[in-house]
Amino acid sequence: MFPIADTIPSSRVPVVNYTLILLNVIIFFFEILLPPNTLELFFYHFGLIPARYSSEYFAYETGLSSDNYLPFLTNMFLHSGWAHIIGNMWTLYIFGDNVEDKMGHWRYFIFYLLCGILASISHYLINPESTIPAVGASGAISGVMGAYMFLFPKSRIIFLFVFFFVIDFIQIPAFIYLLFWFIGQLASGTVSLLVLPQNVGGIAFWAHIGGFAAGMILYKFFIRKEKYRVEYEFLD
Repeated sequence: MFPIADTIPSSRVPVVNYTLILLNVIIFFFEILLPPNTLELFFYHFGLIPARYSSEYFAYETGLSSDNYLPFLTNMFLHSGWAHIIGNMWTLYIFGDNVEDKMGHWRYFIFYLLCGILASISHYLINPESTIPAVGASGAISGVMGAYMFLFPKSRIIFLFVFFFVIDFIQIPAFIYLLFWFIGQLASGTVSLLVLPQNVGGIAFWAHIGGFAAGMILYKFFIRKEKYRVEYEFLD
């Protein structure tokens, strides 16, 4: 199954969401123009490598400054391949417009960045010795999904269902879908801690978990105050 849309249209143009998608795509096209060795250095300098901050030896050997915390922000604008960028941007396209609608443009922008940074911190705290650059917008997008789950619990996510020659569209309540997605991330993150070595690359489950939790907790502080129009009836 592949999610293609939700059932709640936004009431205004999601300028910030479109800008974030465009910025990520532009940076990705810049990446694919780089030679492989240069791209690797690019990821090392702007991706999040936890060992850079936890190990003085690693920082010294790689020449990376442990006083530069910019990668906690910049890593969320980098992607490792076509499937990575398409999957993340499509998810942001589906969920981001409605959340921006509720928060307003600037509040949504700050919320997105804050969730991404908190997702990066979560990844660092759980994998402090990892020497693999973590890249991707999924931590910040997970925050958007966490906010969406509570802001639009009655919404439905439309999925394209394909099974051999059967093609259909099915709808799943957004709250149920996002709740089970989060539980799946928790389960996978727990297994990754027990089974996988820290220096093996893969999905940064704990960045997703941290970002989603941040979105669930922080969204209330970013919602626009509703303006109610008072109507008066004048008697002749």
